[in-house]
Amino acid sequence: MNVRVVDYRAADAAAQFTRSLHETGFGVLVNHPIDQQLVEKIYADWLAFFNSPQKHDYAFSVEKQDGYFSPDISETAKGASLKDIKEYFHIYPWGRVPPQLADDARRYYASTNALARELLGWVEQYTPADIAAHYSEPLSGMIADSQQTLLRVLHYPPLTGQEAPGALRAAAHGDINLLTILPAASEPGLQVQDKTGNWVDVPCDFGMLIINIGDMLQEASRGYYPSTRHRVVNPQGEAARSSRVSLPLFLHPRPEVVLSERHTAGSYLDERLRELGVKK
Repeated sequence: MNVRVVDYRAADAAAQFTRSLHETGFGVLVNHPIDQQLVEKIYADWLAFFNSPQKHDYAFSVEKQDGYFSPDISETAKGASLKDIKEYFHIYPWGRVPPQLADDARRYYASTNALARELLGWVEQYTPADIAAHYSEPLSGMIADSQQTLLRVLHYPPLTGQEAPGALRAAAHGDINLLTILPAASEPGLQVQDKTGNWVDVPCDFGMLIINIGDMLQEASRGYYPSTRHRVVNPQGEAARSSRVSLPLFLHPRPEVVLSERHTAGSYLDERLRELGVKK
């Protein structure tokens, strides 16, 4: 698999980017508008939060799915038997955020959500007419006024050597949503599975922005845009002693949006959250 790296400012950026999404389910942007200094500050500030007892004041809500998810209740990927080695915090427009972290998190959410809307517009523009005819509404309309788009702050703690055999920082999975926007994490480890089943390292130079298709867009596009399985592998040697922080934004439609004959966005999300073991 050749994950295409696209210059956001190039005249043919939309065509190159959507071609990469169609062929691989992934795209990588450089020279994009997300503030790298803000990303680095968020990484440092949230690492301090995850290393403090304050995180337990924000224990997640089963009903709302916002707040802090500890390693004990972290996700088990669909089809996996072991929990991922991670903890994370869910931020929604209406949700809880620690006061000292709120301004930066909201600024990042707003700027990344705006870029995600633009990229979804590119996807819509380059969807073949026979595929687009099956969209229940324009893709850009599906996210209008959505309160479901999720910013997840992820912390993969240093490895201790006591992890369960076979456990990964993030086992192989597909994302649930339409598009996922991910700045290169503080440490490498992200891999994507190609069409022959091989695992390929995703470029992770600081300043790169990684975008992947989620299951909802695969569902709505009848597979034209594939939701590619990806994972975060455990580092070896000295790198195992380092934390890894990442900041994916999951672009979600409103719950009532019809994805296909089988699913609305709400029914699809509920089904997947139950599969992940974080919702009853």
